[in-house]
Amino acid sequence: MASSLILVGCGKMGGALLEGWLDRGVDPADVVVVEPHAQAASPAIARGVRVVASGDAVPAAKRPDVVVFAVKPQMMEGVLPGYARFAAGGPVFLSIAAGKTIGYFQRYLGMDAAIVRAMPNTPAAVRRGMTVACASRPVAEVQRRLCDDLLNAVGEVAWIDDEAHLDAVTALSGGGPAYVFLLAEGLAQAGIDAGLPADLAHRLARVTVAGSGELLHRSAEPPSVLRQNVTSPGGTTAEALKVLMASDGWQPLLSKAIAAAAKRSRELAG
Repeated sequence: MASSLILVGCGKMGGALLEGWLDRGVDPADVVVVEPHAQAASPAIARGVRVVASGDAVPAAKRPDVVVFAVKPQMMEGVLPGYARFAAGGPVFLSIAAGKTIGYFQRYLGMDAAIVRAMPNTPAAVRRGMTVACASRPVAEVQRRLCDDLLNAVGEVAWIDDEAHLDAVTALSGGGPAYVFLLAEGLAQAGIDAGLPADLAHRLARVTVAGSGELLHRSAEPPSVLRQNVTSPGGTTAEALKVLMASDGWQPLLSKAIAAAAKRSRELAG
C-alpha cells in the first residue's frame, strides 16, 4: 500500500475505498481526504484521517504516492486544476470518475503524468466490487501494483490495455448492479401479479437474487451450468425459460441496453 495518499472525494465510492484501505492497515496519518461536505467527511474523521475542505488546504509539503479522484465526473472540471502542483513529485493519479479519459487528465496534469483510469461498481461498499483499470504509458510497474492493491481492497480488479473497452465495462459492470436490482424489482412485481402478498413477493425476490449471486460467486461452474442445474426437463422453470430465452426475450434486450449505455459513455467522454 501507499505510504502517502490524497483521496479527493469521500462519498459512497470514495468512502468505501477509504474504509478498505484502513482495514488493510493503511495508517490514517498517511492519508489526507479532501471533502467539503461535513456529513460525507465524518466517517473519515472518526477513523483518525485528516480531512480538509479543498485541495488548496492540502499541506504544501505533502508528497503523495497516489492522488485518488473519487468525485463525480461533472465536478472534475472545477477540481482537477488544483492538483497539477503535485505532478512534479511523480505520483500516480488514480481516477474512478466515469467517462473521464486518460487524455482528459493529461490536459490538466501533463503528458508525462502517471494516470490510471478505473471503473469500479457499487458492490465495493461490501468489498465485493469489480474494478477494471487502464494505465497511461508513464505508469511504472510499481505504481500499477500500488493501484492494484488499493482497488483490491474493495473487490476484484482486472486490467486492460485498450482504454476504449472501458465504455463497455462501464455499461456492463458499472451499471450492472442497477440491472440486478431491477431484476429483483421485476421478480417481486411478477409475484404480486401472480397473486402473492406484496411483502412475501418482495422478500422472495430479494433473498432469491442475493442467494443466487452468492452461489454464482462460490461456484466454479459457469452460469449456464448453474441454470441447467435448476431446470428440470418439462418442469416449471423450463416453461419460464422458454419465454425468457426466446428470440425476443432477455438476451436481445440486454444486448441493446448495454449497447445504449456504452454509446452514452462514449458521448460523455467526448
